[in-house]
Amino acid sequence: MSDKETNHTELINEYINNYMGKIFYYCLKKTSNKNESEELTQDITLNVISSLNKGNFPNNFSAWVWQITRNIYSKWAKDKSNNSKNINSIDINNIEVIDENDDVINNLIHEEQLSKLRRELAFIKSDYNNIIVAYYLENKSVKDIAKSLSLSVDVIHQRLHRARETLKEGMNMERTFGKRSYNPENISFISNGSLGENGQPWSILSHLMYKNIFLESYKKPSTAEQLALELGISLPYMKEELEFLVNEELLKKVNDKYETNFDIVSKEDQLNMHLACEKVKETLTEKICKLIDLLFKDNDKVITDYVGYENAKWTLLMRVYDDLYYTCFPVNTDTPKKPDGGQWTVVGYEYPVEFVKPDFVGFHCQERHRDGRDLNFFFGQYKFFKYGLANNTPDFLSFEEAKTLEKIYKGKFEDCDKHIIEKLISYGHVKTIEGTYVPNILIVKDRTFNIISNSNLQLIKEIYDLLETVPSIERGYIFDQALKTGWLHYDENTPKNVGAFIRF
Repeated sequence: MSDKETNHTELINEYINNYMGKIFYYCLKKTSNKNESEELTQDITLNVISSLNKGNFPNNFSAWVWQITRNIYSKWAKDKSNNSKNINSIDINNIEVIDENDDVINNLIHEEQLSKLRRELAFIKSDYNNIIVAYYLENKSVKDIAKSLSLSVDVIHQRLHRARETLKEGMNMERTFGKRSYNPENISFISNGSLGENGQPWSILSHLMYKNIFLESYKKPSTAEQLALELGISLPYMKEELEFLVNEELLKKVNDKYETNFDIVSKEDQLNMHLACEKVKETLTEKICKLIDLLFKDNDKVITDYVGYENAKWTLLMRVYDDLYYTCFPVNTDTPKKPDGGQWTVVGYEYPVEFVKPDFVGFHCQERHRDGRDLNFFFGQYKFFKYGLANNTPDFLSFEEAKTLEKIYKGKFEDCDKHIIEKLISYGHVKTIEGTYVPNILIVKDRTFNIISNSNLQLIKEIYDLLETVPSIERGYIFDQALKTGWLHYDENTPKNVGAFIRF
Protein backbone atom coordinates (compact mmCIF):
# COMPACT_ATOMS: atom_id res chain seq x y z
CA MET A 1 0.00 0.00 0.00
CA SER A 2 1.37 3.42 -0.97
CA ASP A 3 1.90 6.27 1.51
CA LYS A 4 -0.98 8.11 -0.14
CA GLU A 5 -3.34 5.15 0.29
CA THR A 6 -2.19 4.69 3.88
CA ASN A 7 -2.82 8.37 4.67
CA HIS A 8 -6.24 8.15 3.02
CA THR A 9 -7.22 5.10 5.09
CA GLU A 10 -5.88 6.57 8.34
CA LEU A 11 -7.82 9.80 7.86
CA ILE A 12 -11.08 7.97 7.13
CA ASN A 13 -10.58 5.82 10.25
CA GLU A 14 -9.73 8.96 12.23
CA TYR A 15 -12.96 10.59 11.08
CA ILE A 16 -15.14 7.56 11.82
CA ASN A 17 -13.63 6.86 15.24
CA ASN A 18 -13.16 10.40 16.58
CA TYR A 19 -15.42 12.81 14.70
CA MET A 20 -18.60 11.20 13.39
CA GLY A 21 -20.20 10.79 16.82
CA LYS A 22 -19.31 14.34 17.86
CA ILE A 23 -20.73 15.70 14.61
CA PHE A 24 -24.00 13.88 15.22
CA TYR A 25 -24.30 15.49 18.66
CA TYR A 26 -23.48 18.88 17.12
CA CYS A 27 -26.28 18.43 14.56
CA LEU A 28 -28.66 17.13 17.24
CA LYS A 29 -28.04 20.23 19.34
CA LYS A 30 -28.63 22.46 16.33
CA THR A 31 -31.76 20.74 15.00
CA SER A 32 -33.27 19.09 18.11
CA ASN A 33 -34.45 16.39 15.72
CA LYS A 34 -32.97 12.89 15.57
CA ASN A 35 -33.85 12.20 11.93
CA GLU A 36 -32.59 15.56 10.68
CA SER A 37 -29.40 15.13 12.70
CA GLU A 38 -28.87 11.70 11.20
CA GLU A 39 -29.35 13.02 7.64
CA LEU A 40 -27.04 15.99 8.22
CA THR A 41 -24.35 13.69 9.65
CA GLN A 42 -24.65 11.44 6.61
CA ASP A 43 -24.28 14.41 4.25
CA ILE A 44 -21.23 15.65 6.12
CA THR A 45 -19.70 12.16 6.16
CA LEU A 46 -20.22 11.72 2.43
CA ASN A 47 -18.57 15.08 1.77
CA VAL A 48 -15.59 14.29 3.99
CA ILE A 49 -14.99 10.84 2.50
CA SER A 50 -15.62 12.03 -1.05
CA SER A 51 -13.06 14.80 -0.62
CA LEU A 52 -10.51 12.38 0.84
CA ASN A 53 -11.16 9.98 -2.05
CA LYS A 54 -10.17 12.80 -4.41
CA GLY A 55 -6.81 13.11 -2.67
CA ASN A 56 -7.49 16.19 -0.52
CA PHE A 57 -5.35 15.78 2.60
CA PRO A 58 -5.68 18.91 4.81
CA ASN A 59 -2.85 20.11 7.03
CA ASN A 60 -5.24 20.65 9.94
CA PHE A 61 -7.66 17.73 9.73
CA SER A 62 -9.80 18.76 12.70
CA ALA A 63 -10.32 22.34 11.48
CA TRP A 64 -11.08 21.04 7.98
CA VAL A 65 -13.72 18.56 9.20
CA TRP A 66 -15.48 21.14 11.34
CA GLN A 67 -15.42 23.71 8.52
CA ILE A 68 -17.20 21.20 6.27
CA THR A 69 -19.66 20.51 9.09
CA ARG A 70 -20.47 24.20 9.60
CA ASN A 71 -20.79 24.83 5.85
CA ILE A 72 -23.25 21.98 5.30
CA TYR A 73 -25.26 22.88 8.38
CA SER A 74 -25.46 26.54 7.26
CA LYS A 75 -26.71 25.49 3.82
CA TRP A 76 -29.26 23.16 5.38
CA ALA A 77 -30.51 25.86 7.76
CA LYS A 78 -30.79 28.38 4.89
CA ASP A 79 -32.66 25.92 2.65
CA LYS A 80 -35.03 25.05 5.47
CA SER A 81 -35.74 28.73 6.13
CA ASN A 82 -36.45 29.37 2.43
CA ASN A 83 -38.72 26.34 2.22
CA SER A 84 -40.66 27.54 5.22
CA LYS A 85 -41.15 31.01 3.69
CA ASN A 86 -42.24 29.69 0.29
CA ILE A 87 -44.46 26.81 1.33
CA ASN A 88 -47.67 28.82 0.98
CA SER A 89 -46.84 30.02 -2.54
CA ILE A 90 -46.59 26.54 -4.12
CA ASP A 91 -48.96 26.03 -7.08
CA ILE A 92 -50.62 22.66 -6.61
CA ASN A 93 -51.02 22.37 -10.37
CA ASN A 94 -47.21 22.34 -10.79
CA ILE A 95 -46.62 19.37 -8.48
CA GLU A 96 -45.34 16.37 -10.44
CA VAL A 97 -47.32 13.15 -10.00
CA ILE A 98 -44.96 10.20 -9.65
CA ASP A 99 -45.83 7.11 -11.66
CA GLU A 100 -46.16 4.38 -9.07
CA ASN A 101 -45.14 1.81 -11.68
CA ASP A 102 -41.67 3.35 -12.05
CA ASP A 103 -38.77 1.59 -10.40
CA VAL A 104 -38.95 2.65 -6.76
CA ILE A 105 -35.19 2.93 -6.45
CA ASN A 106 -34.90 5.34 -9.39
CA ASN A 107 -37.44 7.66 -7.78
CA LEU A 108 -35.86 7.43 -4.35
CA ILE A 109 -32.47 8.51 -5.72
CA HIS A 110 -33.71 12.11 -5.77
CA GLU A 111 -34.42 14.91 -3.34
CA GLU A 112 -35.21 14.15 0.30
CA GLN A 113 -35.27 10.36 -0.20
CA LEU A 114 -31.56 10.30 -1.02
CA SER A 115 -30.67 10.43 2.68
CA LYS A 116 -32.81 7.36 3.36
CA LEU A 117 -31.05 5.57 0.54
CA ARG A 118 -27.68 6.46 2.05
CA ARG A 119 -28.87 5.19 5.40
CA GLU A 120 -30.05 1.87 4.04
CA LEU A 121 -26.96 1.39 1.92
CA ALA A 122 -25.04 1.35 5.21
CA PHE A 123 -27.15 -1.52 6.53
CA ILE A 124 -27.15 -3.94 3.60
CA LYS A 125 -24.39 -6.45 2.93
CA SER A 126 -21.28 -5.09 1.26
CA ASP A 127 -21.76 -7.46 -1.73
CA TYR A 128 -25.11 -5.81 -2.47
CA ASN A 129 -23.99 -2.35 -1.40
CA ASN A 130 -21.17 -2.23 -3.94
CA ILE A 131 -23.46 -3.23 -6.81
CA ILE A 132 -26.19 -0.72 -5.85
CA VAL A 133 -23.68 2.13 -5.64
CA ALA A 134 -22.03 1.17 -8.94
CA TYR A 135 -25.35 0.79 -10.81
CA TYR A 136 -27.47 3.64 -9.44
CA LEU A 137 -25.00 6.22 -8.19
CA GLU A 138 -22.03 5.67 -10.52
CA ASN A 139 -24.19 4.83 -13.57
CA LYS A 140 -22.18 1.74 -14.48
CA SER A 141 -23.71 -0.96 -16.67
CA VAL A 142 -24.48 -4.45 -15.42
CA LYS A 143 -21.90 -5.79 -17.85
CA ASP A 144 -19.18 -3.47 -16.53
CA ILE A 145 -20.03 -4.30 -12.93
CA ALA A 146 -19.94 -8.03 -13.66
CA LYS A 147 -16.53 -7.65 -15.28
CA SER A 148 -15.06 -5.58 -12.44
CA LEU A 149 -16.28 -8.09 -9.82
CA SER A 150 -15.45 -11.19 -11.88
CA LEU A 151 -19.08 -12.32 -11.69
CA SER A 152 -21.61 -13.33 -14.33
CA VAL A 153 -24.23 -10.89 -15.60
CA ASP A 154 -26.97 -13.17 -14.21
CA VAL A 155 -25.46 -12.99 -10.72
CA ILE A 156 -25.37 -9.18 -10.90
CA HIS A 157 -29.03 -9.09 -11.97
CA GLN A 158 -29.98 -11.40 -9.09
CA ARG A 159 -28.10 -9.33 -6.54
CA LEU A 160 -29.56 -6.10 -7.89
CA HIS A 161 -33.04 -7.53 -7.50
CA ARG A 162 -32.37 -8.74 -3.97
CA ALA A 163 -30.73 -5.44 -3.04
CA ARG A 164 -33.70 -3.45 -4.38
CA GLU A 165 -36.12 -5.51 -2.31
CA THR A 166 -33.98 -5.07 0.80
CA LEU A 167 -33.64 -1.33 0.24
CA LYS A 168 -37.35 -0.78 -0.38
CA GLU A 169 -38.20 -2.70 2.79
CA GLY A 170 -35.71 -0.73 4.87
CA MET A 171 -36.57 2.67 3.42
CA ASN A 172 -40.24 2.20 4.20
CA MET A 173 -39.53 1.49 7.86
CA GLU A 174 -38.47 3.77 10.68
CA ARG A 175 -35.03 2.92 11.99
CA THR A 176 -35.03 3.08 15.77
CA PHE A 177 -31.51 3.34 17.09
CA GLY A 178 -30.57 2.33 20.62
CA LYS A 179 -29.67 4.73 23.39
CA ARG A 180 -25.92 4.11 23.07
CA SER A 181 -25.94 5.63 19.59
CA TYR A 182 -26.91 8.98 21.15
CA ASN A 183 -25.82 8.63 24.77
CA PRO A 184 -22.71 6.43 24.83
CA GLU A 185 -21.50 5.12 28.16
CA ASN A 186 -17.91 4.54 29.15
CA ILE A 187 -15.69 1.93 30.68
CA SER A 188 -12.22 1.81 32.22
CA PHE A 189 -9.92 -1.18 32.25
CA ILE A 190 -7.29 -2.98 34.27
CA SER A 191 -4.99 -5.33 32.38
CA ASN A 192 -2.36 -7.76 33.62
CA GLY A 193 0.39 -9.39 31.60
CA SER A 194 2.58 -8.48 28.64
CA LEU A 195 1.45 -6.48 25.62
CA GLY A 196 1.16 -7.77 22.07
CA GLU A 197 3.40 -6.52 19.27
CA ASN A 198 0.83 -3.87 18.34
CA GLY A 199 0.30 -2.71 21.93
CA GLN A 200 -2.70 -4.95 22.57
CA PRO A 201 -4.91 -4.77 24.51
CA TRP A 202 -4.44 -1.05 25.26
CA SER A 203 -4.23 -0.03 21.60
CA ILE A 204 -7.74 -1.47 21.22
CA LEU A 205 -9.36 -0.64 24.56
CA SER A 206 -8.97 3.12 24.11
CA HIS A 207 -11.58 3.35 21.29
CA LEU A 208 -15.00 4.62 22.41
CA MET A 209 -16.85 2.52 19.82
CA TYR A 210 -15.22 -0.67 21.10
CA LYS A 211 -16.08 0.27 24.67
CA ASN A 212 -19.76 0.54 23.77
CA ILE A 213 -19.65 -2.76 21.89
CA PHE A 214 -18.23 -4.41 25.02
CA LEU A 215 -20.90 -2.85 27.24
CA GLU A 216 -23.77 -3.71 24.89
CA SER A 217 -22.71 -7.33 24.38
CA TYR A 218 -21.65 -8.10 27.97
CA LYS A 219 -23.67 -11.14 29.11
CA LYS A 220 -26.04 -10.29 26.27
CA PRO A 221 -25.16 -12.19 23.07
CA SER A 222 -26.10 -9.96 20.13
CA THR A 223 -26.06 -10.22 16.36
CA ALA A 224 -24.14 -7.76 14.21
CA GLU A 225 -27.46 -6.28 13.10
CA GLN A 226 -28.59 -5.70 16.70
CA LEU A 227 -25.29 -4.05 17.62
CA ALA A 228 -25.33 -1.88 14.48
CA LEU A 229 -28.79 -0.56 15.33
CA GLU A 230 -28.06 -0.10 19.02
CA LEU A 231 -24.86 1.85 18.36
CA GLY A 232 -26.02 3.59 15.17
CA ILE A 233 -23.14 2.20 13.10
CA SER A 234 -23.38 0.87 9.54
CA LEU A 235 -23.73 -2.90 9.37
CA PRO A 236 -20.82 -3.65 6.99
CA TYR A 237 -18.46 -1.55 9.13
CA MET A 238 -19.82 -3.12 12.33
CA LYS A 239 -19.23 -6.63 10.96
CA GLU A 240 -15.61 -5.83 10.17
CA GLU A 241 -15.02 -4.41 13.65
CA LEU A 242 -16.70 -7.36 15.37
CA GLU A 243 -14.58 -9.88 13.49
CA PHE A 244 -11.48 -7.86 14.41
CA LEU A 245 -12.42 -7.98 18.11
CA VAL A 246 -13.09 -11.72 17.89
CA ASN A 247 -9.65 -12.26 16.35
CA GLU A 248 -8.12 -10.23 19.19
CA GLU A 249 -10.05 -12.45 21.68
CA LEU A 250 -11.91 -9.53 23.27
CA LEU A 251 -15.21 -10.83 21.89
CA LYS A 252 -16.38 -14.41 21.45
CA LYS A 253 -18.71 -15.54 18.68
CA VAL A 254 -21.24 -18.34 18.99
CA ASN A 255 -23.14 -18.99 15.78
CA ASP A 256 -24.14 -15.50 14.61
CA LYS A 257 -24.00 -13.77 18.02
CA TYR A 258 -21.19 -11.87 19.72
CA GLU A 259 -20.48 -11.58 23.45
CA THR A 260 -17.84 -9.74 25.47
CA ASN A 261 -15.01 -12.10 26.39
CA PHE A 262 -14.00 -10.57 29.75
CA ASP A 263 -15.66 -9.42 32.97
CA ILE A 264 -17.13 -5.92 33.36
CA VAL A 265 -17.86 -4.75 36.91
CA SER A 266 -21.08 -2.72 37.09
CA LYS A 267 -21.41 0.61 38.87
CA GLU A 268 -23.61 -1.03 41.51
CA ASP A 269 -21.09 -3.78 42.24
CA GLN A 270 -18.31 -1.18 42.44
CA LEU A 271 -20.29 0.82 45.00
CA ASN A 272 -20.88 -2.26 47.16
CA MET A 273 -17.20 -3.14 46.93
CA HIS A 274 -16.20 0.44 47.83
CA LEU A 275 -18.41 0.48 50.95
CA ALA A 276 -16.97 -2.84 52.11
CA CYS A 277 -13.41 -1.59 51.59
CA GLU A 278 -14.08 1.66 53.45
CA LYS A 279 -15.40 -0.34 56.39
CA VAL A 280 -12.21 -2.39 56.94
CA LYS A 281 -9.38 -0.26 55.50
CA GLU A 282 -8.36 1.46 58.74
CA THR A 283 -7.98 -1.70 60.84
CA LEU A 284 -6.55 -3.72 57.97
CA THR A 285 -3.90 -1.11 57.10
CA GLU A 286 -2.93 -0.67 60.75
CA LYS A 287 -2.28 -4.40 61.15
CA ILE A 288 -0.34 -4.72 57.86
CA CYS A 289 1.89 -1.75 58.78
CA LYS A 290 2.51 -3.28 62.21
CA LEU A 291 3.49 -6.58 60.59
CA ILE A 292 5.91 -4.86 58.20
CA ASP A 293 7.62 -3.00 61.04
CA LEU A 294 8.03 -6.26 62.96
CA LEU A 295 9.46 -8.11 59.97
CA PHE A 296 11.59 -5.58 58.14
CA LYS A 297 12.59 -2.66 60.33
CA ASP A 298 16.29 -2.98 61.14
CA ASN A 299 16.35 -6.35 59.34
CA ASP A 300 19.30 -6.14 56.95
CA LYS A 301 19.02 -9.86 56.16
CA VAL A 302 16.01 -9.18 53.98
CA ILE A 303 16.56 -5.78 52.35
CA THR A 304 19.49 -3.49 51.65
CA ASP A 305 19.80 0.09 52.84
CA TYR A 306 20.25 1.69 49.40
CA VAL A 307 17.00 3.67 49.72
CA GLY A 308 16.47 3.63 53.47
CA TYR A 309 13.60 2.02 55.37
CA GLU A 310 11.18 4.96 55.08
CA ASN A 311 11.28 4.85 51.28
CA ALA A 312 11.42 1.04 51.22
CA LYS A 313 8.09 0.98 53.09
CA TRP A 314 6.23 2.11 49.93
CA THR A 315 7.23 -1.11 48.20
CA LEU A 316 6.98 -3.28 51.30
CA LEU A 317 3.41 -2.16 52.04
CA MET A 318 2.18 -3.12 48.58
CA ARG A 319 4.21 -6.32 48.31
CA VAL A 320 3.24 -7.64 51.74
CA TYR A 321 -0.39 -6.82 51.05
CA ASP A 322 -0.22 -8.68 47.73
CA ASP A 323 1.39 -11.72 49.37
CA LEU A 324 -1.25 -11.77 52.10
CA TYR A 325 -4.13 -11.31 49.70
CA TYR A 326 -3.05 -13.98 47.23
CA THR A 327 -2.27 -16.40 50.04
CA CYS A 328 -5.80 -15.82 51.36
CA PHE A 329 -7.37 -15.98 47.88
CA PRO A 330 -5.14 -18.14 45.66
CA VAL A 331 -5.57 -17.43 41.96
CA ASN A 332 -4.05 -18.74 38.80
CA THR A 333 -1.54 -16.03 37.93
CA ASP A 334 -0.71 -17.50 34.53
CA THR A 335 -1.98 -15.10 31.87
CA PRO A 336 -3.37 -16.66 28.67
CA LYS A 337 -1.48 -16.29 25.40
CA LYS A 338 -3.00 -13.77 22.99
CA PRO A 339 -2.44 -12.77 19.35
CA ASP A 340 0.81 -11.09 18.28
CA GLY A 341 2.83 -12.48 21.18
CA GLY A 342 0.70 -10.91 23.91
CA GLN A 343 -0.11 -12.59 27.21
CA TRP A 344 -2.71 -10.67 29.19
CA THR A 345 -6.08 -10.51 30.94
CA VAL A 346 -8.56 -7.62 31.09
CA VAL A 347 -11.27 -6.51 33.52
CA GLY A 348 -13.60 -3.62 32.70
CA TYR A 349 -15.23 -1.15 35.09
CA GLU A 350 -18.26 0.96 34.21
CA TYR A 351 -17.83 4.65 34.95
CA PRO A 352 -18.34 7.37 36.04
CA VAL A 353 -19.24 6.17 39.52
CA GLU A 354 -20.84 8.39 42.12
CA PHE A 355 -18.19 7.95 44.79
CA VAL A 356 -14.51 8.85 45.06
CA LYS A 357 -12.20 5.90 44.58
CA PRO A 358 -8.58 6.05 45.77
CA ASP A 359 -5.89 6.64 43.18
CA PHE A 360 -4.92 3.47 41.38
CA VAL A 361 -1.78 1.52 42.32
CA GLY A 362 -0.60 -0.75 39.52
CA PHE A 363 2.25 -3.23 39.33
CA HIS A 364 4.68 -3.91 36.49
CA CYS A 365 7.27 -6.66 36.61
CA GLN A 366 9.67 -8.54 34.38
CA GLU A 367 11.97 -11.55 34.81
CA ARG A 368 12.80 -11.68 31.13
CA HIS A 369 12.80 -9.15 28.36
CA ARG A 370 9.88 -9.07 25.94
CA ASP A 371 12.09 -10.67 23.29
CA GLY A 372 12.50 -13.73 25.55
CA ARG A 373 16.01 -13.10 26.93
CA ASP A 374 16.36 -13.84 30.65
CA LEU A 375 17.38 -11.02 32.98
CA ASN A 376 18.62 -13.39 35.73
CA PHE A 377 16.73 -11.34 38.29
CA PHE A 378 13.23 -10.06 39.04
CA PHE A 379 12.47 -6.38 38.48
CA GLY A 380 9.20 -4.99 39.78
CA GLN A 381 7.66 -1.59 40.30
CA TYR A 382 4.46 -0.46 41.95
CA LYS A 383 3.00 2.43 39.96
CA PHE A 384 1.44 5.05 42.24
CA PHE A 385 -0.91 7.29 40.26
CA LYS A 386 -1.22 9.62 43.24
CA TYR A 387 0.95 12.73 42.89
CA GLY A 388 1.62 11.69 39.27
CA LEU A 389 4.38 9.32 40.43
CA ALA A 390 3.43 6.68 37.86
CA ASN A 391 4.67 8.96 35.09
CA ASN A 392 8.19 9.32 36.50
CA THR A 393 9.55 6.01 35.25
CA PRO A 394 9.03 3.79 32.17
CA ASP A 395 6.67 0.86 32.42
CA PHE A 396 9.48 -1.59 31.64
CA LEU A 397 13.27 -1.55 31.35
CA SER A 398 15.00 -2.40 28.09
CA PHE A 399 17.22 -5.47 28.20
CA GLU A 400 20.34 -3.28 28.10
CA GLU A 401 19.04 -1.07 30.93
CA ALA A 402 18.22 -4.09 33.08
CA LYS A 403 21.61 -5.72 32.56
CA THR A 404 23.39 -2.40 33.26
CA LEU A 405 21.47 -2.10 36.53
CA GLU A 406 22.60 -5.62 37.45
CA LYS A 407 26.25 -4.77 36.71
CA ILE A 408 26.07 -1.60 38.80
CA TYR A 409 24.66 -3.65 41.71
CA LYS A 410 27.62 -6.02 41.36
CA GLY A 411 30.10 -3.13 41.13
CA LYS A 412 31.01 -3.85 37.47
CA PHE A 413 29.99 -0.57 35.90
CA GLU A 414 33.31 0.26 34.19
CA ASP A 415 32.34 -1.41 30.90
CA CYS A 416 28.77 -0.10 30.92
CA ASP A 417 27.42 2.28 28.29
CA LYS A 418 27.47 5.75 29.89
CA HIS A 419 24.36 6.76 27.93
CA ILE A 420 22.39 3.89 29.47
CA ILE A 421 23.70 4.74 32.94
CA GLU A 422 22.45 8.31 32.46
CA LYS A 423 19.00 6.99 31.53
CA LEU A 424 18.92 4.86 34.71
CA ILE A 425 19.90 7.94 36.72
CA SER A 426 17.07 9.89 35.09
CA TYR A 427 14.62 7.14 36.16
CA GLY A 428 15.95 7.35 39.71
CA HIS A 429 17.25 3.75 39.72
CA VAL A 430 20.94 4.74 39.95
CA LYS A 431 22.82 7.49 41.80
CA THR A 432 26.43 8.60 42.11
CA ILE A 433 28.41 8.61 45.36
CA GLU A 434 31.98 9.89 45.41
CA GLY A 435 32.49 9.27 41.72
CA THR A 436 31.06 5.76 41.66
CA TYR A 437 27.66 4.45 40.59
CA VAL A 438 25.40 2.61 43.04
CA PRO A 439 21.80 1.36 42.89
CA ASN A 440 19.12 3.75 44.13
CA ILE A 441 16.51 1.06 44.34
CA LEU A 442 15.24 -1.40 46.93
CA ILE A 443 17.20 -4.67 46.70
CA VAL A 444 15.46 -7.69 48.21
CA LYS A 445 17.95 -10.35 49.24
CA ASP A 446 15.61 -13.30 49.75
CA ARG A 447 13.83 -15.03 46.87
CA THR A 448 10.49 -14.16 48.50
CA PHE A 449 9.36 -11.75 51.17
CA ASN A 450 8.43 -14.79 53.27
CA ILE A 451 6.16 -12.86 55.61
CA ILE A 452 4.77 -15.94 57.38
CA SER A 453 6.69 -16.59 60.60
CA ASN A 454 5.87 -18.40 63.80
CA SER A 455 6.20 -15.23 65.89
CA ASN A 456 3.46 -13.43 63.98
CA LEU A 457 0.85 -16.10 63.31
CA GLN A 458 -1.83 -14.39 65.42
CA LEU A 459 -1.39 -11.04 63.67
CA ILE A 460 -1.44 -12.70 60.27
CA LYS A 461 -4.60 -14.62 61.18
CA GLU A 462 -6.27 -11.34 62.16
CA ILE A 463 -5.35 -9.87 58.77
CA TYR A 464 -6.74 -12.93 56.96
CA ASP A 465 -9.99 -12.63 58.90
CA LEU A 466 -10.37 -9.01 57.76
CA LEU A 467 -9.53 -9.83 54.13
CA GLU A 468 -12.23 -12.49 54.05
CA THR A 469 -14.89 -9.88 54.88
CA VAL A 470 -14.38 -7.98 51.61
CA PRO A 471 -14.80 -9.36 48.09
CA SER A 472 -11.70 -7.43 47.00
CA ILE A 473 -9.83 -4.43 48.29
CA GLU A 474 -7.63 -2.55 45.85
CA ARG A 475 -4.12 -1.49 46.82
CA GLY A 476 -5.16 2.17 46.68
CA TYR A 477 -7.29 1.88 49.83
CA ILE A 478 -4.35 0.52 51.86
CA PHE A 479 -1.93 3.04 50.36
CA ASP A 480 -4.17 6.08 51.04
CA GLN A 481 -4.81 4.99 54.60
CA ALA A 482 -1.07 4.55 55.27
CA LEU A 483 -0.51 8.11 54.00
CA LYS A 484 -3.39 9.41 56.09
CA THR A 485 -1.96 7.95 59.32
CA GLY A 486 1.56 9.17 58.51
CA TRP A 487 3.07 5.68 58.30
CA LEU A 488 3.99 6.62 54.74
CA HIS A 489 5.20 10.13 54.04
CA TYR A 490 5.40 12.01 50.74
CA ASP A 491 7.34 15.23 50.14
CA GLU A 492 9.78 16.75 47.66
CA ASN A 493 12.49 14.34 48.84
CA THR A 494 10.51 11.18 48.01
CA PRO A 495 12.43 9.30 45.27
CA LYS A 496 10.84 9.53 41.82
CA ASN A 497 11.19 5.74 41.42
CA VAL A 498 9.55 4.90 44.75
CA GLY A 499 7.89 1.49 44.58
CA ALA A 500 10.61 -0.13 42.46
CA PHE A 501 12.63 -3.14 43.64
CA ILE A 502 14.92 -5.89 42.45
CA ARG A 503 15.04 -9.46 43.73
CA PHE A 504 18.14 -11.53 42.85
